Amino acid sequence: MPQILVEELSKTYRIAEREAGVAGALKGLVHRRWRAIEALTDVSFAVEAGELVGLIGPNGAGKSTTIKILSGILEPTSGRCEVDGLVPWRQRIRHVARIGVVFGQRTQLWWDLPVIEGFDLLRDIYRVPQDRYARTRDELVALLRLERVLRQPVRQLSLGQRMRCEITASLLHGPQLMFLDEPTIGLDITAKAAIRDFIREQSRDAGQTVLLTSHDTRDIELVCERVIVINDGRIVVDQPVTELRRRARGDQFAGITHRTSEAHTTVIEVDTSRIRVEQVIAAALAQGGIDDVAIEDPPMEEVIHEIYASFARG
Repeated sequence: MPQILVEELSKTYRIAEREAGVAGALKGLVHRRWRAIEALTDVSFAVEAGELVGLIGPNGAGKSTTIKILSGILEPTSGRCEVDGLVPWRQRIRHVARIGVVFGQRTQLWWDLPVIEGFDLLRDIYRVPQDRYARTRDELVALLRLERVLRQPVRQLSLGQRMRCEITASLLHGPQLMFLDEPTIGLDITAKAAIRDFIREQSRDAGQTVLLTSHDTRDIELVCERVIVINDGRIVVDQPVTELRRRARGDQFAGITHRTSEAHTTVIEVDTSRIRVEQVIAAALAQGGIDDVAIEDPPMEEVIHEIYASFARG
């Protein structure tokens, strides 16, 4: 059985509406109007143990709602969801003991306490044996280079330092499943690279399953092996990253397309489902001398942009 199983999951929010101004506010107190918003509609997917999966989509697509349901924070309106055989919102205490969660714009550490004291409090909350906790904490501190910040209050940390501490905090109890919602938001290039490397290595070395949401296409490109694209609360793509590249390239270009030309340099796009790269190079050589050839996949940002644009085109 998959580690994560989601079948026909739906979530509807009901929000109050009122007319503008004081009169509208008073009227709303007497006759309140409600509007239903479909955040998720019949979402289904499965994730096997050890997979690195990216969950992406435009703002408001339903990514964070999905993560919150999987982590037990929200209860869906309908559908089935099991994580390691548990229903997250019904068996929440047992469930949260097995998972790690990081929300990029929220903290699970105590703002005014030194980092190390926050770690110690989490050990007590999760009831981790002292020897196992100390071993795990010291390994994570070394891997994420946190030695110099352990005695600092969380409020004094830079954003990059705080995010490394948040990831450490989420792993202290040894979860085999990580939910990461925008873990690199607002970070500089160096901090992003450190966190991406750590997520990949942790999954590889500890066999952890990772479900990652991010608007940074490099997070998806460098961390994930599979991408689920969600739009308007529905899954529209669920493919390995390599297949996602081929899909976008094949849909956008037919055969060979000239992209740009500069002095001594020409860039073309090749649809490898219609023509082999070797044939293109042979044809170019037949036209004259070539000093150098570079073959690259299209940037992930371009691939995902094309997928989003297809939503707008209908």
